[in-house]
Amino acid sequence: MKNNFKILTLLISVSLLTACPGSNNKKTDEDYYIKDTNAFNILISQYANNIEQIWGPKEVLIAGPKDYVQYEDNLQTRVHINFVSGIITIETLSDTPINNLKDAIVSTLLMPEPVDIIRRDKISQDLSQEPFLYNQVLDQERQPIRWSGRANSFADYLLANTLKVRSSGAHKITYVEIKLVPNHINQRARKFLPLVTEASNRYFIDERLILAIMEVESAFNPFAVSRTDALGLMQVQQHTAGRDIFKLRGKPGEPSRQFLLDPRNNVDMGTAYLSLLKTKYLAGINNPISLRYAMITSYNGGAGSVLRTFSDDRNEAINIINSMTPQQVYRKLVTSHVSQESRNYLIKVSRILDNK
Repeated sequence: MKNNFKILTLLISVSLLTACPGSNNKKTDEDYYIKDTNAFNILISQYANNIEQIWGPKEVLIAGPKDYVQYEDNLQTRVHINFVSGIITIETLSDTPINNLKDAIVSTLLMPEPVDIIRRDKISQDLSQEPFLYNQVLDQERQPIRWSGRANSFADYLLANTLKVRSSGAHKITYVEIKLVPNHINQRARKFLPLVTEASNRYFIDERLILAIMEVESAFNPFAVSRTDALGLMQVQQHTAGRDIFKLRGKPGEPSRQFLLDPRNNVDMGTAYLSLLKTKYLAGINNPISLRYAMITSYNGGAGSVLRTFSDDRNEAINIINSMTPQQVYRKLVTSHVSQESRNYLIKVSRILDNK
C-alpha cells in the first residue's frame, strides 16, 4: 500500500507539469504539446488505475476544477468536496472506520488555504488563520468551526448520528456526508474578495468580471486542478497564460504549480492575463461591452479563435467587431465560435454578470 501511495503522489506531481503550447516556434510547440498531452493522458490513466485497484472499477474519483478529492491513509480513506452541490463526502475502506473517518473529518474542517494538493501528512492547524471551510460548514449547534475542539465534537456527532455504509463490488465503504451552508459559493467568494479588489485596482479590470470568471472556472475552489493543466481559482495554465505574464514581466520560464495554487498569485496572474487580452491581443475593439464579450471568450479559448470568428485577418476582424453592436458581437460569438465550450463559457459568465 505504501508503494501505491508513493506512485500516486509522483503521478499527480508529474502530471501537473505537463505542457501546453506557447506562442513561439509553432511547429516545435505543436509537437511538444502533442507529446506532452499524450503523456498527461497516460499519467491520468495510471492514476485512475491505482485508485481502481484499491477502491474498485466503479469507484475511481479524481479531483477536478469544482471537485476537491484527497486520498490519505495509504489510499484507504478519501475526502470529496463537490463545490457545486455543496456536499462533502468522507469515506473509508478501513476495517476500523471510526478512527480513520474522525481524523479525516477533523483534518478537512480545519484545513488551511492550499499549499499542495497532496496530503502527505496530517494537517496541523495554523492558529493565525481561519480554516478554509470556516462559515461554509456549521456544526450540530449551527456554529461555524474554527478550532479543533469544536471540530472534534462535530466529528463525534456525525459518527454517532449520520454514519452510513454502502457496498461497491466486494468492498464495504463506510462514510459520512456534510452539507455546506446554502450560500457556500458566496461565502467562498467573500474570502477572496480582498484579492480580487487588489487585482482589479492594479490591472483596471472590473471586479464583477473577475468574480464571474472565478465562479465559472472553479466555483471559488482554490484547490482546482483540471486535466488540461489549469490550476487554482482562475484556472491559470502554467505554459500559456502563465508564461505570457512572466514574459511580460521580464521573468524567464513559467510559474510553478505551487505558485499558481496560492490564491493571491492565482488571482493576480488570472487578472493580469485578462489585462493582457484587453490591452494587447484584443486592442482596437472600441465598445467596452463588445470588448468584454471578446475577453471572456478569449479567456477560455484564446484571442486568436475569437478574432477568426469574424475574419482570418486581425485588422479586418477588429473593424468588423467595431461595426457591430455589442448584441451582434455576442450573438456571433455564441453561434459561430469554433469551440462549443467557449460558446457556452461566454453564456455562463455573461449570465452571472447580468445577475450581479
